[in-house]
Amino acid sequence: MPIALLALTISAFAIGTTEFVIVGLLPTIAADLGVDLPSAGLLVSLYALGVAVGAPVLTALTGKLPRKTLLLSLMVLFTAGNLMAWLAPGYASLVLARVLTGLAHGVFFSIGSTIATSLVPRDKAASAIAIMFTGLTVALVTGVPLGTFIGQHFGWRATFLAVSALGVLAFAGSLLFVPKSIQHGAPASLMQQLRVLGQPRLLLVYAMTAVGYGGSFIAFTYLAPILQGVAGFGENAVGLVMLVYGVSVAVGNIWGGRLADRRGPVRALKIIFAGLAAVLLALTFTAAHPLLVVATVLLWGAVAFGNVAGLQVYVVQQAEHYAPRAVDVASGLNIAAFNLGIAGGAWGGGLIVAHLGLVHTGWIGALVVLGALGLTALSGRLDRLHPRAVDAGAPRDARAARTARAAAH
Repeated sequence: MPIALLALTISAFAIGTTEFVIVGLLPTIAADLGVDLPSAGLLVSLYALGVAVGAPVLTALTGKLPRKTLLLSLMVLFTAGNLMAWLAPGYASLVLARVLTGLAHGVFFSIGSTIATSLVPRDKAASAIAIMFTGLTVALVTGVPLGTFIGQHFGWRATFLAVSALGVLAFAGSLLFVPKSIQHGAPASLMQQLRVLGQPRLLLVYAMTAVGYGGSFIAFTYLAPILQGVAGFGENAVGLVMLVYGVSVAVGNIWGGRLADRRGPVRALKIIFAGLAAVLLALTFTAAHPLLVVATVLLWGAVAFGNVAGLQVYVVQQAEHYAPRAVDVASGLNIAAFNLGIAGGAWGGGLIVAHLGLVHTGWIGALVVLGALGLTALSGRLDRLHPRAVDAGAPRDARAARTARAAAH
């Protein structure tokens, strides 16, 4: 594997860290800036909204730029956004910094897979994508707990400064090792993307993604306040719990991909969504008990992102039948749906915290995830009524499953 992939992996690691580290720092940021927890939670929502908008819109608008130029520009924007967060004098400027960083995130993962596969022979494409996306998994396992530790001991601004340094490292690696001449086709125009959004069956899958992740992030956004304010953990312990969560996520991704391979995406998604709803419901009763809440977080990580492979494979299956000329577009829009779910979940969680309290985010999140389970059951029923839709994706199903599982890793 070429060393240029390492530069992409470092970029993914930096981006994954800055996206999720905010969860462990919400109480610290809220106290320092003098805002309430729901307002601090908007830093999660608006970042995810920036990703959801940036991925389809900016990718289409920057389609004519050379890939290396665009990649370097994105890392400059990413680094600038984190430096803005480091220097932010108040809440409003921090919000702006998060939105700018989210825009860079969205475009990076839209083009990152294309760049990664261009660096290797065709038969190593899935492995190249897996290596790049390893940065996200490693970010959850190491970057988020370490960033939380830095923020709680040296101030939350120090965390963003450290992530900025990662952005500089990623920029330097891309500048030195990513080749100038990367072949790429024209990305989908906004009109092409809108046509994909006109397919009801694809919209149903996007709804499954958004509602499922939205339910999880109703509670996950406020995990640190729950650990500190309800379970009674000190600040130092939050980073360790985040480490437990990250390790569990890494294991859950592998398990979820294999489950989708064995049972098919719909059956796998039903199992995972049911498990996620059960864990979130359990959180309501275990939140006040330190040992039990850690066990709950461990189970939570195992199912929180285990549905990535199943959802991506299922989108490919549906797109093969309903939008065969826009399969890549359909798959990319599912990432936008993922981030819309995060944005909505964090926002909704803020309302719950403001009006009901932290402990209620668990059972309400579980109800929302049950909505995703219902949508999955409905989609499976439609597949049985129209089996050609599933059969159309069958020839590529195994390959799609391997690629999606690799990406999830």
